[in-house]
Amino acid sequence: MNTWDAVIVGAGAAGLFCAGVAGQRGLKVLVIDHSDKIAEKIRISGGGRCNFTNRLLDASAPQKHFISQNPHFCRSALSRYTPQDFIELVQKHGIAFHEKHKGQLFCDHSAEDIIHMLLAECAAGGVEIRTGCSVKSVQAVPAPTENTPRFILDTTQGALQTTSLVVATGGLSIPKIGASDWGYRIASQFGLRLVERRPGLVPLTFDGQAWAPYAQLAGLALPVGIETGEKKGRMHFDEDLLFTHRGLSGPGVLQISSYWHEGTPIRLNLAPELNLPERLQEAKLRSKKLLGNELASLVPSRLAEAWVSQDPALQRPAAEVPDKALHKLAQGLSSWNLTPTGSEGYKKAEVTLGGVDTRDVSSQTMESKQPGLYFIGEVIDVTGWLGGYNFQWAWASAHACATALTDRLASPSRA
Repeated sequence: MNTWDAVIVGAGAAGLFCAGVAGQRGLKVLVIDHSDKIAEKIRISGGGRCNFTNRLLDASAPQKHFISQNPHFCRSALSRYTPQDFIELVQKHGIAFHEKHKGQLFCDHSAEDIIHMLLAECAAGGVEIRTGCSVKSVQAVPAPTENTPRFILDTTQGALQTTSLVVATGGLSIPKIGASDWGYRIASQFGLRLVERRPGLVPLTFDGQAWAPYAQLAGLALPVGIETGEKKGRMHFDEDLLFTHRGLSGPGVLQISSYWHEGTPIRLNLAPELNLPERLQEAKLRSKKLLGNELASLVPSRLAEAWVSQDPALQRPAAEVPDKALHKLAQGLSSWNLTPTGSEGYKKAEVTLGGVDTRDVSSQTMESKQPGLYFIGEVIDVTGWLGGYNFQWAWASAHACATALTDRLASPSRA
């Protein structure tokens, strides 16, 4: 039976990076993945250019960009492996990149550059990668010493034994590229607690006649203020919004979706840079044009038309529109309160909220309360904002795990 210092299940961002670091530190590492293709989530991310980190992540308070039942859990790993550390690795491999928006860093050429870099790092560490290899069962075995096997894996490519098992299987989002609940099942097998999972960074949907006037706006994008929640639970973003046939998408909606809960409203300011009540009153005093024409000079014309068409009182010259109707219009556009009926679900979600409970995982090492069993990346209850934060969590948690594996497993001859 093949024996490994570490077997990593999941050949995505966290799994490959962990393998490369651990391998280069002297460990015998195997990465297995049930899919025939590796790193598919990297390949499709960022429009095919991979938003691989965010330069603005605050290493002293990284938790403000992450969602978790314990938002401070991620601080240790993120402060020890920072965006600058990963940027230096990208530069070492000669990958050209650019900053697009709010600290978001993208490859100039292709997400494939990041995949090739990770594979090169694995090759430098002598890491073996097996694709199309599914785990049928995992058995824990007594380990008399730190460097003897703790787990036996029965896989579709034969039995394996390993001193350490690292779960890097991601979440449930985007099932068409191989998303699996295997990591959660293994956590449950070994008595670890799970936080309820739900889609995150996902478009929101609206049903019924109430949405009919806005379905025609599909394809329209504009900057908005968007928020949900009340008082201490209130969350606000200033980002772009995109109307779709079924509802709302775009960066602003994806961001707020991670904080939105079913049955609760979201609030939109569709003209965040303007004082709409003031501007519309000005138009009423000076203009003989139709109100719709005046409004189209303040917001996109399709949006103006959709709003004006719903109220006959607005379909007249600006000077003739009653103050009450004008006030209602301004309020509607600058504080649009609406309740989504749902989301596009895991098929369109970029991440999975929830996962392995951080109470059962060490923030220093990523080792669970089951000795030798580690969890890294998205499978843990740590979810970042849109904009490279989830990739940085993958790199940081993987690095923390690889360092811990080396400290525990490396023999003096390997040091």
